[in-house]
Amino acid sequence: MSTATRRLPLTDWTVVVPVVALLALVFSWGRDLPGFAVALVALCLGGAVLAAVHHAEVVAHRVGEPFGSLVLAVAVTVIEVALIVTLMADGGDKTASLARDTVFAAVMITCNGIVGLSLLVGALRNRVAVFNAEGSGAALATVATLAVLSLVLPTFTTSKPGPEFSTAQLTFAAVASLALYGLFIAVQTVRHRDYFLPVATGAGTGKAAGASGGGEADGGGEADGGGEAEGGGDGEGEHAAPPTSRAALVSLGLLLVALVAVVGDAKAVSPTIEAGVAKAGLPNAVVGVIIALLVLAPETLAAVRAARRDRVQTSLNLAYGSAIASIGLTIPAIALATIWLSGPLLLGLGPIHMVLLALTVVVSALTIAPGRATLLQGGVHLVLLAAYLFLAVSP
Repeated sequence: MSTATRRLPLTDWTVVVPVVALLALVFSWGRDLPGFAVALVALCLGGAVLAAVHHAEVVAHRVGEPFGSLVLAVAVTVIEVALIVTLMADGGDKTASLARDTVFAAVMITCNGIVGLSLLVGALRNRVAVFNAEGSGAALATVATLAVLSLVLPTFTTSKPGPEFSTAQLTFAAVASLALYGLFIAVQTVRHRDYFLPVATGAGTGKAAGASGGGEADGGGEADGGGEAEGGGDGEGEHAAPPTSRAALVSLGLLLVALVAVVGDAKAVSPTIEAGVAKAGLPNAVVGVIIALLVLAPETLAAVRAARRDRVQTSLNLAYGSAIASIGLTIPAIALATIWLSGPLLLGLGPIHMVLLALTVVVSALTIAPGRATLLQGGVHLVLLAAYLFLAVSP
């Protein structure tokens, strides 16, 4: 019986970890922690992130589409925004670019790291990874538009000095990002859901498996990769029964506990993260990379697992959907947070990052267009991610 449908015992890790993470928050709040305590709190923080995503998937499975697909995206974005705002609140001007660095890191990790790993795993399994070009192309176009509006244009606007928006420009970017995210959700989950269903292995035609016969492939149509249905290509039941209302309410409560723990534990370890980055002589942008890697770890694992089960389209849904949520929900939230946050908000990318973004968009378009990819395409995307990580450490 699946984790989503069975009653959670009190010893289940998804129950224990959020509670332990919350206790770590209570005992660490307002204290100057030694190294071993920071390590324990960081471990609790990572576990709370994984538990939060799990419980978001359970809730999403219960409420169904199109509303269920929003749960995971909102939960993950709350985690990301909480980490960003927590660090920006105490960091002053030195964290002015943290939101930009984190969002751009999320784009590079999803569009190159998750996509590259998924294509590599899919191609190793079947020689050619097959996916739906219509759905993935639409998602990529949304990512590219959001990235340019929010991360490239601030570098060239003239209303304020430096790579930042004026208040009116930031408001427009936030509203436009939210509108595009909502439109993408409507297209992916309702109007053109078949574009995002997994493709039958070896089909190569770009049509989703089961779309013509009324049967829906598992995990299809999920926004931001949210809550993949259990029992897909590995031979289990194609449609797992939704959890009971009681189980969904328990997961909702544990989700809230996990999110509170994430925010508080991030507050506890943030001085150590910043001090460690500064002591190592690394740029401040590395803090954003660490946050993005932490937040996107569950999506990465889920995408690789889906690719191993011949569901590369589900992996691409996870990757591009996470990138869209990262920009489409984080930028509006950060714009709202600037009401009480003092200091500048630097969003515009520098020349090196703009080149990497442009190369990522071009390479991704060439990868998606045929609806099939080999080991080479996966390797190219992973090299782009490696170049980004290297230049983040050694700009």
